[in-house]
Amino acid sequence: METQNILNFESLENNIIDVIKEEQIKLGYREETLRLYYPMESINNLLGAVLTIDKLSEVLYEFCIYLKDRFGDVEYYRNNTRYCFVIPPKGVTFVHEEVKDPIFLQEFIETISTHDCSLDDILSVFHRYSDNVICDKVDNGEFDYLICFENEVPDAYRYCIKFEDCHAIYHRYTYTDYVNFGF
Repeated sequence: METQNILNFESLENNIIDVIKEEQIKLGYREETLRLYYPMESINNLLGAVLTIDKLSEVLYEFCIYLKDRFGDVEYYRNNTRYCFVIPPKGVTFVHEEVKDPIFLQEFIETISTHDCSLDDILSVFHRYSDNVICDKVDNGEFDYLICFENEVPDAYRYCIKFEDCHAIYHRYTYTDYVNFGF
């Protein structure tokens, strides 16, 4: 398959694995079909490309073939510029059995899920894994803080934290998505 050598199929696959693993840490493993939604721009970012809707549809067909041995028959569909990957139980089981739970992410989710979680609680998890942690107060109406590892080790995501009442919620983004979404 020529396309997978030109485009970064591995990056998109790894992101799908990360999302599945995050869900399994939060909710537990279940052998079930998952639907993962991505904006077209995010898929292009992960592939390292700028593809039109028509070309991206061709590429995603090849991407699903690329995943088949590990994930089974992955399907996708498009609604305007948003895509849904339908991951069959084989793919969910593959991630559960073959990909270790990231210890940082486990601790982060456990901490942020507690009642009255504070910024200090969250930062202490980050600092257990690195002295190079960035924490910026943000005033954009979407979230309160951006936290990430300066050198993207052990985790390259941008964690956007919002405190509401007695709990905290988060979203995590790739660096490119974070920049492109204009936060």
